[in-house]
Amino acid sequence: MLIFVLVTAITVLSVFAIERGEAQRDAADVARKAQAMTSAIERRAYTSSAYLRAGAALLSTQDEITPELFRRFVSELRLDANYRGAEGIGWAPVVTAAELPEFEARLSRSRVEEQRVSPTLAEQPRDMLTPILYLQPDTVRNRRALGYDMYSEPIRRAAMDLAGANDRPTASGPIVLQQEGDSEAAGFLIYMPVFEGLSSTRELKGFIYSPFNASQFLSSASELVSYEAVGARLLDTDATAEVAIAHSNSWIEGRPTITRELSLANRSMLLEVQSAREEGLSAMSMITLLFGLAVASLLMLVARLLTQQTLEDRRAISWFEEQNSIRNSLTRELNHRVKNTLANVLSIVSLTRRRSQDLDEFAEGLDGRIRALSATHDLLTQSEWGTTPIRSVVEVELAPYARDQDHSLDLVGPHTELAPNDALSLGLAIHELATNAAKFGSLSVPGGEVAVHWSQVNDTLAKIEWIESNGPPVDKPRRRGFGTDLIEKIVAHELRHPVELDFCPEGVRCTLLVPVREPSEFELRRKGPAAVGR
Repeated sequence: MLIFVLVTAITVLSVFAIERGEAQRDAADVARKAQAMTSAIERRAYTSSAYLRAGAALLSTQDEITPELFRRFVSELRLDANYRGAEGIGWAPVVTAAELPEFEARLSRSRVEEQRVSPTLAEQPRDMLTPILYLQPDTVRNRRALGYDMYSEPIRRAAMDLAGANDRPTASGPIVLQQEGDSEAAGFLIYMPVFEGLSSTRELKGFIYSPFNASQFLSSASELVSYEAVGARLLDTDATAEVAIAHSNSWIEGRPTITRELSLANRSMLLEVQSAREEGLSAMSMITLLFGLAVASLLMLVARLLTQQTLEDRRAISWFEEQNSIRNSLTRELNHRVKNTLANVLSIVSLTRRRSQDLDEFAEGLDGRIRALSATHDLLTQSEWGTTPIRSVVEVELAPYARDQDHSLDLVGPHTELAPNDALSLGLAIHELATNAAKFGSLSVPGGEVAVHWSQVNDTLAKIEWIESNGPPVDKPRRRGFGTDLIEKIVAHELRHPVELDFCPEGVRCTLLVPVREPSEFELRRKGPAAVGR
């Protein structure tokens, strides 16, 4: 996880650096294009102003401005090639209210329907009018504007008054061109006054002007620069508040912009340019991010595999160490138990030899006792040298007598488990008591009974009683036999509790106290090197 987090952090920092570089490069590109667009717009405005100045100079020398003259002048300008963004060039003479009928008659010449000036004097009484007489090129769209009195509208009137006062091309504020019909598309006009004569008392004849659709003007000016990756907006600042008169299709509100001031025919405007690049990570950042995450994931996977392999190696080493420890413990335990068994056998051999009268008696006694040890060993082997129930020890030692119908065995007691060494000692004691009963006691005559009852005194001690009955009368032995010594000395020593052995006339009685131990006190641990200390 640390490797994954580290590589991911490096990847994120790399993506951040790439995005920062992209943003700086994009900002520089936008600033460059903003400057280029500003220059292009001003050049367009200057070109339009130059054409209008030329037209004003021409028209000021003419006594009468005929349709043919105006059409020839406009056609020579080749507007389609050099006048992009404009609707054309128009002529609006100054007429008085008295001259209006003559103007309308002139306006209606060569027209199918009679033309009227709008708005009419009835709708808006006024003394001075500047209705549109010509607008070239002569298109259906431009014909909509013919006859419109531009001096009747305040924004147009303000621009014309300023143009007349300064005698230079002047742009109007944002308006809706008459050509637009029902559309609300913003536009503006550039007016150039035309005076009659060259004297100081010259009279204003009218205005030659160019109407502009603001969006088309902005687009045409932007064609001179690489326009694909930017959005642009044109704002009029000469009004009481900044008014957006045009914006490109890629303009998105709320994005950071770069602003440039420009002068469009004696009118101050602002150009705002913004990046049109899609928001989000760039292709290089995405590649870096995906590659970094892939590398981080791969490194994390490799590190995890190596970690798992290391853990498995450690577990294997621990398992081998544990097995070696268990093997050593088992070897020591086996040595200990073999020594104990050999010590028991040697003790049995020694005592049997001292108490035997002849070789046959020695062999018979030794054979029986070793068989008793063997039987108990078989029980312990079956339990893998774990705990062994008291009933199992008693049953295996009394098995030769259980099938004899002349005798009766009564085995009663709860399920109690004994440790291996305690089971061996109990087995020897039961064997000696059974052998003595078979020779001299209740198991030596028909109808004899032997009862073995056991109970738990407490959690750590069990009490076992051997009771013989219905046998021959018992006399106290004149000398101590091997069985007595085995029970009262060896067994009592191994069990760490005294053994009570009574030779009652009605039958032998023996009481043994056997420890009941937890498996953890004698059983080898199957896991962990702690078993060595056990």
